[in-house]
Amino acid sequence: MNDDRTSHSGEPASARVPGATHQFRRILVVDDDISIRELNTDVLINSGYAVDVAEDGAIAWATLQRNNYDLLITDQNMPKVTGLELVKKMRAAHMALPVILATGAVPIDELNRHPGLQLAATLAKPYTNEQLLGTVREVLHATGSSRKQMSPPPDLQL
Repeated sequence: MNDDRTSHSGEPASARVPGATHQFRRILVVDDDISIRELNTDVLINSGYAVDVAEDGAIAWATLQRNNYDLLITDQNMPKVTGLELVKKMRAAHMALPVILATGAVPIDELNRHPGLQLAATLAKPYTNEQLLGTVREVLHATGSSRKQMSPPPDLQL
């Protein structure tokens, strides 16, 4: 998807909203469901965040290679590359980007097998706009939006 709100070119899809009280943050939203992707994008842009989107994990991985983000919000069940596969790639590449996994079914077994994935939060679908924004604010506040490099987790096997 590439409409007037989104960008795969590396340019922010929105500008800071006048009157927004939080510090400017850039978020990548990844979901193969166009309705969810558009709703999340609208809610985040209207709250003052710069948002780029990707319709699957493979496109998200390519986007992460070109741009810096403060937060990744990703669905789990997507074609090509799942949300957790995307996070595994990120951690193997030493990306410390905080991740919110938004999914209908949290993959507890896989998360237990790979504790080094270091998810910042999970968001169970369906969720409200308030739950989305609250989780985003909590994660960004807790992480300080650090982009420092990290060591790969010892248990992560791709």
